[in-house]
Amino acid sequence: MDGSSEAWDGQRVRTWLERRLSAARLDQAAADRQGYAARDDYDKAAAEEWVCRALQVGGQTDDRSAFAAQVKTLLNQDGYPTTGIYDDTRFERHVRAVLRKLAKMIKANDGFANTLRFQG
Repeated sequence: MDGSSEAWDGQRVRTWLERRLSAARLDQAAADRQGYAARDDYDKAAAEEWVCRALQVGGQTDDRSAFAAQVKTLLNQDGYPTTGIYDDTRFERHVRAVLRKLAKMIKANDGFANTLRFQG
């Protein structure tokens, strides 16, 4: 499934999800303070929060293939119900982008060690 020599670490993935969840909340608060001009930033942060929360609830982080299947299932989902966002279409686009990023990270088994708030 990958060319990485490092073993899958479910605890590191859970830590990454927790840190991204708290970073997304901070990003939403910052965008909310900026007002109308930061609506896209708010929706983007809300999408990341939604994804992290959905993946935490699934509890599949210990098994790499099950976690990848959970991400794929979410990607194939028709809609992502939530409240408090500005634009449903933009929110769904951001959710899919975060899920695709995660799918790549799972496949490469890389990126979960980066727990900084701002990621590149």
